[in-house]
Amino acid sequence: MRHDLLSDVLSSIKNAEAVGKKEVVVPFSGMIKEVLSIMQKHGYIGEFEVIDDGRGGKIRVTLTGKINDCNSIRPRFSVKKDGIEKYERRFLPASGFGILILTTSSGIMTHKDAAEKGIGGKLLAYVY
Repeated sequence: MRHDLLSDVLSSIKNAEAVGKKEVVVPFSGMIKEVLSIMQKHGYIGEFEVIDDGRGGKIRVTLTGKINDCNSIRPRFSVKKDGIEKYERRFLPASGFGILILTTSSGIMTHKDAAEKGIGGKLLAYVY
């Protein structure tokens, strides 16, 4: 029984990277697809494709070996537009290194995009 699908997916990706696998298959959801799109845009993963298996679907993710660590953030902290820097120091190893992924009223985006737009949201995950 799954409690936090995002944690399960990011753990699967991190573990597959650690043992040197080239791809991993993870469960599908809309939020997972958006998070993977952000990770792909920033070069942490390669291509991914949705596989319809008749039971909810899965996503095959191609790994590039560029992830040092990734995890979901629990509890989902609320972040104001001027409070992102505090969580950047808390979850990322250095300034400008890695990304925080958050959900906002404008959709799922990185902390840098949210700061540019001047909006806050809830933290979902970090990747570096």
